[in-house]
Amino acid sequence: MAERADALRASIAELADLHAALRVLQYDQQTAMPPAGAPARGEAIATLARLEHERLTSDELAELIAAADRDDPVVRVLARDAEKARRVPAELVAAMARAGVEGQAAWQVARPASDFAAVRPHLERHVELHREYAACFADEVSEPYDALLDDYEPGMSTDEVRAAFAPLRVRLPQLVAQAAEHAAPPLAGTFPIAAQRAVVGALLARVGFDPGSWVLGESAHPFSSKVHAGDNRITTRYAEDNLDSIPSALHEFGHGLYEAQIAPALRRTPADDGASMALHESQSRLWEVFVGGSLAFWRGAWPLMSVGLGGAIEGVTPERFVAAIGGVRPSLIRVEADPVSYPLHIVLRFDLELALISGELAVADLPAAWNDGMAALLGVTVPDDRRGVLQDVHWPSGSFGYFPTYALGTVLAAQIWAAAREALPDLDERIEAGDLAPLRDWLGERIHRHGRTLEPAELIRSALGTGLDAGPYLAFAERRAGGGER
Repeated sequence: MAERADALRASIAELADLHAALRVLQYDQQTAMPPAGAPARGEAIATLARLEHERLTSDELAELIAAADRDDPVVRVLARDAEKARRVPAELVAAMARAGVEGQAAWQVARPASDFAAVRPHLERHVELHREYAACFADEVSEPYDALLDDYEPGMSTDEVRAAFAPLRVRLPQLVAQAAEHAAPPLAGTFPIAAQRAVVGALLARVGFDPGSWVLGESAHPFSSKVHAGDNRITTRYAEDNLDSIPSALHEFGHGLYEAQIAPALRRTPADDGASMALHESQSRLWEVFVGGSLAFWRGAWPLMSVGLGGAIEGVTPERFVAAIGGVRPSLIRVEADPVSYPLHIVLRFDLELALISGELAVADLPAAWNDGMAALLGVTVPDDRRGVLQDVHWPSGSFGYFPTYALGTVLAAQIWAAAREALPDLDERIEAGDLAPLRDWLGERIHRHGRTLEPAELIRSALGTGLDAGPYLAFAERRAGGGER
C-alpha cells in the first residue's frame, strides 16, 4: 500500500513538473520569444501538452488513483482531471495547443494592423477544434459550451452564467448612460514609459510584490503565471498616452498573490492552483478596483507616484486622479473599462462565444456582430477591428469559455470586499498607511490556501457564508455611477 502511495506521489509530481515546463515556454513566448520562433514553439508546446495528457490518462495512473483514498482532496482533484482528460484524444490536445501558439503569433502581428483577415483562419480552426473537444463530453452536458466553461469554472453551467448575467444586462446599461453625463474626464498627458516602470515597481512593492520570488515582465496582453512555488510571474504593458500599466499590474498582482498563498502542502500537486477562474478574477479585480481604485490607496501612495513620474501631475490631486481612473463612461477597450461598464464587455463576448460554438454565427461575421453588440450594450461605435474584435488575445490563443469568469469574478470581488471590510474595520486606514498585510493574510486564510481542494461553490460559501450574489456588486455600481464609492 505504501509503495502505491509513493508511486502516486511521484506521478503527481512529474505531472506538476511537466505543467511547470509548459508555463515557462508560454511565459517566454509572450515576453521574450522573437516572432520567427512561433512555429517551433508551437511544436514544443504541443509535445509537452501531449506528454502531460498521456501521463494523466495512462492506465498505470488510473490504477494508482483507484487504489488511493478518495477522501484525500488531492486525489479527488487528480481523479477529476484524469477522468476528463481520458475523454479527449491526445492528438486533439496537441492540435489545440499548437493552434493556440500559431493563433497568438498571428494576432500579435494582426492586431496593430487591424487585420482581421489574418486572424480569421486561426479563429475558424479554434472553433472547429473546440466543437470537437465539446463533443467529447456530449453525454454529460446540456449544451456544448458547458464543456468549455467547465475547464475554467468547474461545476458551473451555461444556464447559470445566463442567470448571473441577467441583472447585469438590465441595470448596467442604464447606469453607464446616466453616469456618462457627469463623469470626470480621463487623464490626459504624456507619461514616459521609463517613469511608469518606476511607478509600477514602487506600487507593487507597496502591496506585497517580493522580487525574491516574483518577476514583472511586459507583454502585449498582460497575464500572470506561477511556474511553481517561489516563481510567480506577472506582466503589464505600457503606453505613453495613459497610465493603464498601473491598474493592469495591480490586476495581475491579485492573480499572482492567489497562487503564491496556496498552502505549501499542496505544492507539486494538481491542487496547487486556483479553484476556478472566477475566483481567480475576483482576486485580480479586488486589487485592481477595490484597493487600487480607492482614495485611501492613492492618498497613501501619491508620493510614490510623484517621485516615479519626476514630479506631480500638474493640477491633479489624489481625489482628481481617483475620479479620473474610476469615472464611469462607455469605452471601446475592455481592459481600460471602468468597473461599472466592464461586465458589459464580458456579456458581449459571452454571447458571441455561444453563437460561434453553436454555429449560429460564422467567424467571418464576427466583426460585424461585435460592432453591433458594442452599440447595443454600451452605445459606442467601433472604428476599427484593432479596437474591436482583435483587442483580446483569448480567442486567437484558443481560450473559449474563459471570458464569463471576468464578470463573475467582478461580481464576486464586490462580495469579498464587503466581507473583508467587515472583518477588518480599519482597512481603509491600513491601506492608506501601506499596511496591506492584514488584507493579504485574510484573503490567504479565507480563499487562497485551499487551492483546488474545495469546489468553487463550496469555497465561496465557506469564505462568505453565501453563494454568488450580484447584490453587493450592483449596490457598488449604483454608488460609483452616482459619483460615490471612492
